Amino acid sequence: MTKRIGILTGGGDAPGLNAVIRAVVLTATRQYGWEVVGIVQGFDGLYAGLPTIPLYEENMRDLLARGGTILGAANRGNPFALRLTNPDGTESIADVSLDALERIRDYGLDALIVAGGDGTMAIARRLVGLGARIVGVPKTIDNDLGDTDVTFGFDTAVNTATEALDKLQTTAESHHRVMVLEVMGRHAGWIALVAGVSGGADAILIPEIPFDLDVVCQKIRSLQASGRHYSLIVVAEGAAPLNGEAVYYLKGEGGREGRLGGMGHQVGSILADCMGAEVRVTVLGHVQRGGQPTPRDRWLATRFGSAAVHLVAQERWGYMVALQGTQMVTVPLEQAVHTKMVDPLGDMVQMARDLGIVFG
Repeated sequence: MTKRIGILTGGGDAPGLNAVIRAVVLTATRQYGWEVVGIVQGFDGLYAGLPTIPLYEENMRDLLARGGTILGAANRGNPFALRLTNPDGTESIADVSLDALERIRDYGLDALIVAGGDGTMAIARRLVGLGARIVGVPKTIDNDLGDTDVTFGFDTAVNTATEALDKLQTTAESHHRVMVLEVMGRHAGWIALVAGVSGGADAILIPEIPFDLDVVCQKIRSLQASGRHYSLIVVAEGAAPLNGEAVYYLKGEGGREGRLGGMGHQVGSILADCMGAEVRVTVLGHVQRGGQPTPRDRWLATRFGSAAVHLVAQERWGYMVALQGTQMVTVPLEQAVHTKMVDPLGDMVQMARDLGIVFG
């Protein structure tokens, strides 16, 4: 019988994580009388055996509106591929997954709730295969986790990006400028698409649709000819031109994943040349991850956290809670670890094109 459960937050932070923690603690203690502890620093803290944090109703106060995660996160931690620095300064990769399992036993946990994106869920799935009792909660501002219609953190990120477009529009109109806004979106362009439509963008460049900037230039020229002397362009960080590649400000080396960034400036530079107009570029970066979660994200995160506790009670190991339509459902982790992409031929992209938005 489950009596003591743990929770960790893996991957990058997202608005709503604290709401998940709060919902887990309140549901577990009030409905089942369980003890709950927090694993700090994600999977890094798990396999390192860092001290846990006892979680009670009393220390859940004022968490709903708080951004980040009180447990900390580690978006590079992977117990199946731990990066070690050898005495001679070289690096090597070690599999410490069995150590992670041992730590779960050391902590006296009957089950573990893991909140994270596709990387976190992939790790959780492999640990379940080794015998761990884990259930998942989907989290990513990119909204690109499979088998759930939406993830918490996404709404807050879209709100941040849309507000930025609203502010850029007024200054763009005042100075007759082209404004380029770079938003997050490594493999999927959900933030760019939804914020771009909501913020009145004239062009949206996303990873799923290789772009031709001549098309964007033509769009801007047509707006100028109609008497409108400003334009708004939204660029996802992972977007790439036809026959070109995404831009990395930090190349991946030695098995490390590179860090995207710079496509907004590249697009801005080319547009300035082809238009002969003033172009300004704004990169939102981690601003999209921070701050208070929106009420929608607080609501969704709370539903996910509470549902995850009930999933533990049902001993549905290797499953993740998900939202499909308006219903809370459960899906196997192996189904959730694929990237959910924007459909270039789907109704959302077509709707944007109907409004006159170009995708390059």
